[in-house]
Amino acid sequence: MQQLEALTREARELAASGARADTATNAGAPQPALREQAIRFAPQAMTAHESEVARQMQICNACRYCEGFCAVFPAMTKRLSFAKADVNYLANLCHNCGACYHACQYAPPHEFAVNVPKAMAQVRMDTYTEYAWPRAFGALYKRNGLTVAFALALGLALFIALGAVLGGPAVGRTLGRAFGSATPGANFYAIFPHNVLATLFGAVFLFAMLALGVGVTRFLRDVSTGDATPGALVEAAHDALTLKYLDGGHGEGCNEADDRFTLARRRFHHLTFYGFMLCFAATAVATLYHYAFGLEAPYPLLSAPVLLGTVGGVSLLAGASGLLWLNLHRDPARTDLRQRPMDRAFIALLIMTSASGLALLAWRDTAAMAGLLVVHLGAVMALFATMPYGKFAHGIFRSAALMKAAIERRTAKAPATASD
Repeated sequence: MQQLEALTREARELAASGARADTATNAGAPQPALREQAIRFAPQAMTAHESEVARQMQICNACRYCEGFCAVFPAMTKRLSFAKADVNYLANLCHNCGACYHACQYAPPHEFAVNVPKAMAQVRMDTYTEYAWPRAFGALYKRNGLTVAFALALGLALFIALGAVLGGPAVGRTLGRAFGSATPGANFYAIFPHNVLATLFGAVFLFAMLALGVGVTRFLRDVSTGDATPGALVEAAHDALTLKYLDGGHGEGCNEADDRFTLARRRFHHLTFYGFMLCFAATAVATLYHYAFGLEAPYPLLSAPVLLGTVGGVSLLAGASGLLWLNLHRDPARTDLRQRPMDRAFIALLIMTSASGLALLAWRDTAAMAGLLVVHLGAVMALFATMPYGKFAHGIFRSAALMKAAIERRTAKAPATASD
């Protein structure tokens, strides 16, 4: 107990001195010894959120009660102090399962106020903003995500419809007739030419992948991952794809609204991710059909693209709806409330994309097809456009952190800090 009290006092003093170092005058500057400690504690200027994580990790490093809960605590024990890069790495390694919060004897209202899930969530939000590419777009993480997402989806839907009308009299007449009657053969490309859609959506998707790739590359460079062996890559991929660390460390699951364990978030994440991948596979197969075999849409109900898209759409809709329900009921004490608009915007876009896609399939031979197509294309475009600056980024950064954790476990002696 005395050791923990001494550590937390030291951590608070160091964090405070580090925050004052850039603005203090000569008369009010900290003593040389304390200044030297502050520089060691934060060799790169840390934000208030990062300093708070560093303070809590010092306390956790002395206690180690939660060492078996997830990957964060074993990685923490490899460090004697916590620099900016270490904090960013550990924050993205955290899955916010809540187990450590409910098990911690130093959680609020204790004076140590250890709340690892909330502190880590605050740093994750800052990480996405800091590593966004282009950097100016990082501010998008802090906007009202739900309003922006729906406004963007509606705006894009109207833009696509307007673009089709202005694309020429033939296209305009086709679209006008489609809104009033069934399109023969459920032919989407009679309304929007295939090459136009492929170019438009391909460009947006490639930009999203580029932006995410640049951001995560910067993150990996700063946290100094080291050399990735095949074994480390396989382990990281397994941990990411199975959501290993959403089991609470004991296989019973996470804590959501209270201290009861549940595997609901892990299951809903699986439904969402694999549903999304099945939808992506449906698009990929349809592209192969179109360009390699000359088979153009629409495809029969029992064809591979339609079956993949149907199963994927149902899975995505169920998973995203479940995640939204959990988000609405999650204990606010251990979350970063700033992230709720971003979280809910992403989930809403997933629901909108899957629901409109399934509706489009169900009513593709009716007069509603054209309207549903416009809504679906707008939702998909909004999802792609916001992908690098929304909740989707957490999966990319978390996978990168899992890779670094796998590399460290294979390293005989991990560095005391990631910046060494």
